[in-house]
Amino acid sequence: MLLSIPANNKVSLNRLSPSNTYLLITMCVELSKWNPDATLNWKFTQMLTNVTRPCLVLLALVLLQTFGFTSLVIAQADSDAKAADEKPAATKIKALIIDGQNNHDAWPKSTMMMKSYLEESGLFEVSIARTKYTWRGGRFMDKFPLNDGKTYEDLKKAKPDPEFKPEWSNYQVVISNFGSGAADWPESTKTAFVEYMNNGGGFVSIHAADNSFPGWKEYNEIIGLGGWGGRTEKSGPYVYYNDKNEIVRDESAGRGGGHGPQHEFSLVVRDSEHPITKGLPTEFMHTKDELYERLRGPALNMNVLATAFASPKFKGSGRHEPALMTVDFGKGRCFHTTLGHTDYSFECAGFITVFLRGTQWAATGEVTIPVPDDFPTSDKPSPRKYTPSQSGEMADDGEKENSKSK
Repeated sequence: MLLSIPANNKVSLNRLSPSNTYLLITMCVELSKWNPDATLNWKFTQMLTNVTRPCLVLLALVLLQTFGFTSLVIAQADSDAKAADEKPAATKIKALIIDGQNNHDAWPKSTMMMKSYLEESGLFEVSIARTKYTWRGGRFMDKFPLNDGKTYEDLKKAKPDPEFKPEWSNYQVVISNFGSGAADWPESTKTAFVEYMNNGGGFVSIHAADNSFPGWKEYNEIIGLGGWGGRTEKSGPYVYYNDKNEIVRDESAGRGGGHGPQHEFSLVVRDSEHPITKGLPTEFMHTKDELYERLRGPALNMNVLATAFASPKFKGSGRHEPALMTVDFGKGRCFHTTLGHTDYSFECAGFITVFLRGTQWAATGEVTIPVPDDFPTSDKPSPRKYTPSQSGEMADDGEKENSKSK
């Protein structure tokens, strides 16, 4: 490449802008560093006093190529790469999964599944807090141990653990894998949890976690709706969508909680602008699971993100029942999913995606997790087989679980 600079188009160096002058001086300094030829450096400096502004960039490129100064660029690139490597990694979201007492036998496995999903996203640092006295952990606790050096006692009946006192404030989000029949937490733990939520904490209620603690007022306000445990009209209204796509708050008498036999069913997005559901198909299939119905509760500051139709064909209510919800509590956020009966219910790309996005939202109020290519369609679920790292796959174990469990 040749560069021609007409004599009548020259400008003096002192007429260049300060930024361009600085650039040219820098080029001189770098040139003298990389080539000790004083004559060449002097000539280069003389050239700069006669270069027209439109030629500055071209001149720099020509000099770099002609005199072999590409190493300057390489050196700068190496420096930039090194600086990038030295930057601290983005801080991960600190998440805590709590479990220990759940009427669903597979809970030790589903806890590990959720932990894996969260960590594999690259966004979360996950810890687990488990009650010392566990209930219905059984063979799954043996297959999926925490290996935390602690001793757990699996009982035939749920028993309160007076030492269950997680440091809530150490985490941005808490995921509950408790279930129906779980023993109450210590009063100090409950008080600290309510304070945590009021101060902006995040909470995720998974499936039967909305069965837990029917007599705890604040907990029911946090999850919005719940079932079983003696919940009735005194607990709050039924909430559902009718066939006119209108949300209904039904104050009629009746027990809270129910479901028919497990089956595949579709979810219909009701709020497509919420960060959790934005970008999801309007309707998508979910794998075999329990479809919760007739949930009731305070339903304060609650937003129904998606519903599922409880078909009378499967002994359902005939209503469009809430399946994904959010609740604002104080400065805190709750994401509530009724999905997740057992291990195979967790092995759906739809469940995994919504769980991850809901957990990120509960922790931060934002969602950056994309919708994957294998997300379910309106007529077909999308299974993702879970392969645990600590043991062989528990094939068909979930199928043996009693379908009547809540």
